Amino acid sequence: MKALIYAGPKQAVLKDVPAPAAREGAVKVDVKYCGVCGSDIGIYLGTHPRAKAPLVFGHEFLGVVAEDGKKFKKGDRVVAYPLLSCGHCRACRTGSAHVCNTLGLIGIDVDGGMCEELYVDEDVLFKVPDGVSDRAAVVTEPLAVILRAVHQAEFKARDVAVVIGAGPIGMLTGIVLKNIGAAKVFISDVAEKRLAIAEELGLTPVNVAKEDLNEVVKAATGGEGCDVLFECSGSAQGAMDMTEITRVSGTICMVSVHKKPHEVNLQQLNFKEQWMIGTRVYTKEEFGQAVEYTKDLQEQLEKIVTHIVPMKDAERVFDMIADVNEGTVKVVVDCKDF
Repeated sequence: MKALIYAGPKQAVLKDVPAPAAREGAVKVDVKYCGVCGSDIGIYLGTHPRAKAPLVFGHEFLGVVAEDGKKFKKGDRVVAYPLLSCGHCRACRTGSAHVCNTLGLIGIDVDGGMCEELYVDEDVLFKVPDGVSDRAAVVTEPLAVILRAVHQAEFKARDVAVVIGAGPIGMLTGIVLKNIGAAKVFISDVAEKRLAIAEELGLTPVNVAKEDLNEVVKAATGGEGCDVLFECSGSAQGAMDMTEITRVSGTICMVSVHKKPHEVNLQQLNFKEQWMIGTRVYTKEEFGQAVEYTKDLQEQLEKIVTHIVPMKDAERVFDMIADVNEGTVKVVVDCKDF
């Protein structure tokens, strides 16, 4: 079968690989679409701390069950909860298996779903709701990331929010915040094409190459700042700006995983008695909530899937994402088009 393989730093190779072997408790899934995540970019660049070549990319996959199992029937459309937890560490024993001490993921620690087919444990599969398009359903996994972030931030209806970074995660954050009743959602970036899509989604775009985000937010909030800020850029500038933009007693939620230490104005964190919370992935329950939430957000989710690349051209997806002129938000590989 065809699969997109990480073969070494900056080497994404479409190869013929052996078909997967059947195993107890798993069903064969014919993959339709697989999204490209920021972690896939890190793998491709050779900077991911755990991923080792050769490896099949992809943990954001949508497929069709190819055989009857105990829980699923042939023809069911499914997405997979891709986290791999040990079950023994303190986090796992106390209900936080999603932040297991040795947490792994399909597509990072074992072969992923950017391929024609794979066997997946039935216990981690979720049926896609009827009526939800493939284009929307393939965004389920990153949508679960946002649900976790919103829960961690204890976001409330009518709060004013700032989202730093209009990539896929930032855009999804804005969509969810708008849907649950934010009074206003500012979203910042330097990519005009992304900001134009954000505006179509009802968000307030700020091009930080042309405007000062802090000034824009303060002008709109009587000089106070936002109630909750979601840092989704992973940038040094975002880390430095976030305490200034957030109001007294406001909340900062660290959604992006910063790849190296960045300066943070901790004095403001003290003086303004702000709350800063981390978020990483999602619980299995939150993943299930995201599956159902796709029914409400289908139109918006479809809009952020800006590029669907056929499997035969999958080797170029990382160059495409890196090219600002492409205007990508979410890139998805069509695993049946080869």
